[in-house]
Amino acid sequence: MNVNEPAHRRARLTVAYDGAHFHGFAINDGVRTVAGVLTEALSLIARTPIEITGAGRTDAGVHAWDQVVSCDVPIDVDIDGLARRLTKMCAPGVVVRDVRWATDPDFDARFSAIWRRYRYTVLNDPTPDPFLAPTSWHVASPLNLALMHLACDPLVGEHDFSAFCRKPKLSREQIERGDPGPSLVRRVTLAQWSEHQSDHGARILRFEVQANAFCHQMVRSIVGCLVDVGLGRLSPGDVSGILRSRDRTAAGTVAPPQGLTLWQVGYPEAPAGKAAGSANGS
Repeated sequence: MNVNEPAHRRARLTVAYDGAHFHGFAINDGVRTVAGVLTEALSLIARTPIEITGAGRTDAGVHAWDQVVSCDVPIDVDIDGLARRLTKMCAPGVVVRDVRWATDPDFDARFSAIWRRYRYTVLNDPTPDPFLAPTSWHVASPLNLALMHLACDPLVGEHDFSAFCRKPKLSREQIERGDPGPSLVRRVTLAQWSEHQSDHGARILRFEVQANAFCHQMVRSIVGCLVDVGLGRLSPGDVSGILRSRDRTAAGTVAPPQGLTLWQVGYPEAPAGKAAGSANGS
């Protein structure tokens, strides 16, 4: 090996997981998390401590199909066999769909991302479906999809989403110096509903939203608000007022976590090299 060659190299992983098995993505002492399981498995394979970065910090119970992870691993690790080995160690809760060397040595799964897309699934049928229960929100009353479409319009664009976000906790020092905390302004480029049918003929409503970034509980709060519109509790015009209010209590219902999936993460350009199992390009 060339003495000038680095001992480690940046790797990029595409990961899917069932959030029901975990207390969120980020490492959290004392509880089982996706990052914790992945870090442990990677460190065992590499025989050295590994630190990972994820594109999105999904909450407890939230799933992912296209979570992107970056980390530095020893260059002598078999990169072609790493996805298979990690999946064998972490399945069924976590599946590593693809592993490759990052073409950019400075690639960062979180900070290199330019957009994320989330998908939320609602089972809108009088009868629950035990096979869909782990990945959807069952709403028994009929939803007016036309009104829910209209209610999406005010969300698109750059706005302060304080009304739909759980505000970060501030330290005592931040409070004392009057620090307002991080900005909750986000740029949403897509917000839309589509209708489908389950294998058993039930009505499935799917919400997809894409933005440069998301704040805590933003998607679930938006979905809860839009479902309230579909139920007739709010009008489509109310959404614009709620957004402008920046009042967290105005948004109402927060949708449950199990219906939410981190669906895709986009980067400035498609990576070269081995073909991905992901469309990278929420």
